[in-house]
Amino acid sequence: MFWEALTLQLGYNATLVAIGATLLGVSAGVTGTFLFLRKRALVSDAISHATLPGVCLAFMMLVFLGGDGRNLIGLLAGSAISAWIGLLCMNWLTRRTRLAEDAAIGAVLSVFFGFGIVLLTVIQTMGVGRQAGLEGFLLGSTAGMLWADALIIAIGGAATLLMVMIIRRPMTIVAFDADYAAAQGLPVHRIDLAMMGLVMAVTVVGLKIVGLILIVALLIIPAVTARFWTERSDRVVMLAGLAGGLAGYLGAALSAVTPNLPTGPIIVLVSFGFFALSLLFAPGRGVLAAVLQHLKFQRRVHIRQGLLALAQGQKIYEPLTLRLLARAGLARADGVATEAGKALAAKALRDEKRWEVIRADQAHEATAALYDGLRDIETVLTRDQIAEIDRRIGGPQEVPA
Repeated sequence: MFWEALTLQLGYNATLVAIGATLLGVSAGVTGTFLFLRKRALVSDAISHATLPGVCLAFMMLVFLGGDGRNLIGLLAGSAISAWIGLLCMNWLTRRTRLAEDAAIGAVLSVFFGFGIVLLTVIQTMGVGRQAGLEGFLLGSTAGMLWADALIIAIGGAATLLMVMIIRRPMTIVAFDADYAAAQGLPVHRIDLAMMGLVMAVTVVGLKIVGLILIVALLIIPAVTARFWTERSDRVVMLAGLAGGLAGYLGAALSAVTPNLPTGPIIVLVSFGFFALSLLFAPGRGVLAAVLQHLKFQRRVHIRQGLLALAQGQKIYEPLTLRLLARAGLARADGVATEAGKALAAKALRDEKRWEVIRADQAHEATAALYDGLRDIETVLTRDQIAEIDRRIGGPQEVPA
């Protein structure tokens, strides 16, 4: 049955939800990347919570005008206006008062969300019979999604994605170094507002699928996931869009085969699954890679210390050091150095003396800062420089090739 969901064979509604969730995931992942790189992840939380009063006020206005209070376009328009007001309030508090950005975010988030909950309670007592399901905007609700709803989400997501691609370069510069961007003549404040506006657009578009509480996860988690796999910003953007799209698609498929589970939270959990896999297994920045790198560093330390002990005629008592030396063919199991071990031990001891000379000479101050007890001296000095140091040390000298 899950395969049928993946191949969009579970019916009209499931297909609409899968397509809408995929497009939303792509646009949220790409847009959230710039927010993450700008170190403003919590801004999305404030924007999402600020949408609730707009949804409620739009519903009340539509009912007052005699229309259907659950008209999606009207509700999304109301949420957009409310979110923009919340964004402007947060920006004003940050720029015009002494409040830090996190304090401004907390103030806007709590006040707007509290006001929205009050309005939602008022709506529940109105008795108009059309408020059922309005609370679905909190956590998302895809049951009974219509073609018009999916089309609105698709168009909104595609438009947001297009705008991101158009202003991607200035947003990237501002995200990495706002001072440099200002020095280059870029309007940093306007670019920040444009970035927040795009986040607001994704938030509004995603209300129907994941809700205002969980949309922040779809904005930030794919970007964090992508960051584990690459150092380049353009690739982070692409991978974040891919991770967000896959999370939306797989989450919608899982929700289709388990009708009692809500779609929005499932999408967020799938996105977290990608994050957890990246955290553990990403080749450059994952936990496993860090553990392997630490073990490799530990082996190098043991071998280095073992070679220095052999060069000075000391007995090695550390079992791990003996095992590593024996495995590398540098010593026997009883701690006696092999011919290869004697040669490397002599070089290790001489390198230590070379480093002592370098660290005592102010002319080599920059080179001395690279000393970590493991670095090969040939990687930081030329052969002529090494020969000069050997002449100062005395004893056997290596002839430059």
